[in-house]
Amino acid sequence: MILALSASLCLLFANAQVIDNTIKQRTINVTGSAQLQITPDEIYVQVELREYNKKNGDKVDIETIRNQFLTAAKSMNIADTDVVVQGYSGWDGNYWWYQKNKKKNPDMKAGVTYEVKVKSVDDMDKLVDKLDDEATQNFYLSRTSHSNMDSIKKQLKIQAVKAAKDKATYLAAALGENVGQALIINDPNEIGDYPRPLYANAMVKAEADQSAPMNVDFKKIKIQYDVNVIFELK
Repeated sequence: MILALSASLCLLFANAQVIDNTIKQRTINVTGSAQLQITPDEIYVQVELREYNKKNGDKVDIETIRNQFLTAAKSMNIADTDVVVQGYSGWDGNYWWYQKNKKKNPDMKAGVTYEVKVKSVDDMDKLVDKLDDEATQNFYLSRTSHSNMDSIKKQLKIQAVKAAKDKATYLAAALGENVGQALIINDPNEIGDYPRPLYANAMVKAEADQSAPMNVDFKKIKIQYDVNVIFELK
């Protein structure tokens, strides 16, 4: 009985001490921000190609279209790893299956969709010029990025935390206080703006050929990080 009472008193004393420490600990809660605008140097476009019939009725098969497209990409020094198959229609890459179904449905037209990574709007324009107009069903921007994106994001997170420390320091100083160690650092929250370019949905080659060339470029990517940090006041 005496041991139980002693244990209870120790527990109450420990809880009271924790509560007392919590009340005495003074903190400042601030948010730091860092942002940067960068011009994308990784532009991903999707190209949809499909078999078609010439005016004389002959069909241009998917293998010919694929080979012509890949040759055009290679002529622009686009690496093989920057050209990726996104999907097939009427054909899944299985030549035997394609030939079998083609016999059942001679009018079936196979298609393939590629995602291609280029470095600039100029490269995108050059790729458009090399496309087979009859085979190309669509050509559009899928996304943009930057080759040093991971490093840029890391530096922005660091800058956001430092900005939080600076803010806490001058706010505390206004009251004659000093900032101590960081008690809590929350994971920075990204606020990104990855705009589509003015040149999006670029299957306008016929119209572009009839007008004066435009010096169109991508809007810059805006990346911002906000981080919440709690500092001790001392």
